[in-house]
Amino acid sequence: MYLTSAVKQELFSKHSFAKKKTDTGSPESQIALFTHRINHLTSHLQKNKKDFATQQGLLKLVGKRKKLLNYLQHNDISRYRAMLTELDLRK
Repeated sequence: MYLTSAVKQELFSKHSFAKKKTDTGSPESQIALFTHRINHLTSHLQKNKKDFATQQGLLKLVGKRKKLLNYLQHNDISRYRAMLTELDLRK
């Protein structure tokens, strides 16, 4: 599996601006996890162009990440801007 617990812990500790580095429920850590999964699915879809089930899952993940980014933008703009620059996202 591409997403082991060690990779998840690294993502959560690297992109978490929360109180603890094991805080997996913060919007920042969830956005980082979704971004990692989106990048993986994008590379998969570049090789397998007719995998429509994966394409649908990718679109759902992008929607979830967008909702979390909107939540973060409305509640704390500085954390939102930090996430955009840290993950190289454009909005």
